[in-house]
Amino acid sequence: MVIRLALLLILIAGGARAESLRLLIPGAHPVVGEMIPITIRGEYSRRITLETLTFPDSGDYDWMQLARDSWRDERVDGRSVKVLERRIALFPRHAGPLTVGPLIHHLTVVGQSGGREALDVRADPLTIQVAPFPAKSPPLSASALTVEDVLSTSPGKLRDGETLIRRVTLRADDTLPHLLPPRPAIRAPWLISFTAPEVRKVKPTPNGPETTVIWEWHLRPKTGEPGVLPPIEIPWFDTEARQMQTAEIPAIPFGYASFTANRTGTDRLPPHQVAMACGLLAAGLLTGLVLAFAGLSRRKGMHVLTVLKRCSPFDPTRKALKAAAENKDPLALRAAVERYLARRRALGLPELDGATRDLDREIFAERSDPSGFDPDRFRRELLRRKNKVRGSG
Repeated sequence: MVIRLALLLILIAGGARAESLRLLIPGAHPVVGEMIPITIRGEYSRRITLETLTFPDSGDYDWMQLARDSWRDERVDGRSVKVLERRIALFPRHAGPLTVGPLIHHLTVVGQSGGREALDVRADPLTIQVAPFPAKSPPLSASALTVEDVLSTSPGKLRDGETLIRRVTLRADDTLPHLLPPRPAIRAPWLISFTAPEVRKVKPTPNGPETTVIWEWHLRPKTGEPGVLPPIEIPWFDTEARQMQTAEIPAIPFGYASFTANRTGTDRLPPHQVAMACGLLAAGLLTGLVLAFAGLSRRKGMHVLTVLKRCSPFDPTRKALKAAAENKDPLALRAAVERYLARRRALGLPELDGATRDLDREIFAERSDPSGFDPDRFRRELLRRKNKVRGSG
């Protein structure tokens, strides 16, 4: 009798331990707007007849459920238990500590006497540290982002009176539709523009939401005069590479193919156009004479100009680097470094491998030594690397 009672107590204690609910997250250091995958896992030994589990709303985050709840039988510590798993994608709205929970799973279980009993199982709250978004642009974080630009016809060779239909599709993984940017404006004094209704949609998957936004413009020039629609840049944080990227809607030429035949009614150009053409012709002849006298080809002449720009001591991006370093502002310093590296690429200078590695670690990674990063020393070493590369050429 004593042995049976002991076994019964062990079974009851084991069953009590099996009734558990907890929140599981991967070890990560998210930024504002980045998807945080959360798994709600419950382990139950009692027979469940009804259940209700509601994920709490908050002004500190957006969230969505990625798939239907999964119920299955598992053996845990030698016991057969019923396991619940629910996958949640959470998107923090602000930097700083973010608390999720507590959660309560309201259950109705079968009691030992065969009747129904209410049972609440609680998951303790957890706190996540969220880093600021690493740019001044609106937060947009994704594991992948692509731009598809489809034109109804060649934009630089439109027929007279023809309208160009431009359809841009932006696809992003692991973000929500309202976190993608608003429709960009396409305007010019010589352009008539109409927009179709915007389409935003999201498809939940077990790994994260797949979000699409579609923009459509109907464009027509007011006159036949050709022009260029400039590119549109979309900055975003790549959660795989842990760095800022820029997606681009490309520039396109725009105008009627018949513009060259569009005259004022005579075969003679207006006086101001004649003067402009003469000035351009004179400048071209003078440039050609100078290059011929110096014995340089056009390509070599352009190469010389590029070399002069590379060797110029004036670099407008260095002032922003110094100001950000003196203010000890890592995010401002990160933006200044991006402009500095972009100027180097434009001049064809060698890439500086790992130029932002230490700075990105300071912003996004946990620091075991809070005093180990010196912004001014980082700036000096970055410029010293530049001088070294230049001198080695």
